[in-house]
Amino acid sequence: MDAVSEEKSRESLTVRKQRATRARIAAAAAQAVAEHGLAGATVDQIAAAADIGRATFFRYFSAKEDAVADGMTAHWLDRITAAIATQPPGSSAAAAVVAAFEDLGDGFDEISDQVRELATLTRSSPVFSAWTLQIYLRYEAAIAELVASRFTHLAPDDPRPRLLGAMAMAAIRIALDDWLISGGSLPSRVRGALASITVE
Repeated sequence: MDAVSEEKSRESLTVRKQRATRARIAAAAAQAVAEHGLAGATVDQIAAAADIGRATFFRYFSAKEDAVADGMTAHWLDRITAAIATQPPGSSAAAAVVAAFEDLGDGFDEISDQVRELATLTRSSPVFSAWTLQIYLRYEAAIAELVASRFTHLAPDDPRPRLLGAMAMAAIRIALDDWLISGGSLPSRVRGALASITVE
């Protein structure tokens, strides 16, 4: 291996280690919130769970809330994609998405306070609002990739999978907004919003 290739390999290894450390911190932050709530979770708890020092935490995240948001993003993205992937092969793309989100509503009462805290956090400032938009785009892309094979006669650059992902996340966002303002059952609001999706 020549010097240039060796340097690139070292850089790649460094980047992978940094990415893994960041993911570990974010996962620890999400777990800390699940156990203690957003207000109760501390940087020290998160750092200890991630097996790092406090100084290392702040090399990766500027605040506890940033780490929590990153960790919850990964957590929910994993849950959404897993729920879609387990839908019956014969289900249409839209039916698979709707059923997956209905499955995610099971047991919601146990985590409703946590969801409310995090939803409020992501709407608390322009910075978090912009960050949340980027997260929704990640979710849309992941949904599109998972459901693409369920469409018939899918042409190259066909917009339907991405459109379905966008509509699903718009439905979730609307349901969350209504729930934060008016209360009630978030799973019911999500089901009602998703019922209008008909992209096939």
